[in-house]
Amino acid sequence: MKQSIKDRLLPLSLTAVIIAADQITKAVIANNYPIDRFSVIAKVFGNDLLQIIHVRNPAIAFSIGNNFPDVLKPVLFVIVPVLVLGFLIFYYFKTNEFSSLQRWAAAGIIGGGLGNIIDRIFRTEGVVDFIDVKFFGIFGWDRWPTFNIADSSVVVCCILLILTMFITAKKTDDKKEVTNEQKS
Repeated sequence: MKQSIKDRLLPLSLTAVIIAADQITKAVIANNYPIDRFSVIAKVFGNDLLQIIHVRNPAIAFSIGNNFPDVLKPVLFVIVPVLVLGFLIFYYFKTNEFSSLQRWAAAGIIGGGLGNIIDRIFRTEGVVDFIDVKFFGIFGWDRWPTFNIADSSVVVCCILLILTMFITAKKTDDKKEVTNEQKS
């Protein structure tokens, strides 16, 4: 199904919104609150289920790579993600296989990815993380690793993209089965 340039560009508005929301919230936290894992800025629901704190992550998700040599970090935390996002952007414009929903999901991944890359390049102390959620001892964790809007966008949109790909593949397989049965 051929999609118009408008169908390809409109979802990128989500990319811009995510980058803006991510960078604005990070700036508010970074400019107004000290970095301190144990200092709660706000308890969103009046309890410790969802808290706002200010931490920095000099690595990637779940602080993976925190102990890597400093010379390796720019390659793994900036250059590789830029290449992956570059490929996703290229594929986003090149393919006609994405549905409208898949384009919106890809745009959300791109926005979240760029939001964190901006931090990795311009914030020497690391990516600003501030959303802290109680995890009730699951996997032995009292709290989920602290995250931000960009992280949320990447995770939610990746899950959405994968689910829609499975559903699309299932529908395609079902259509092939029906077609093959009709030929028999």
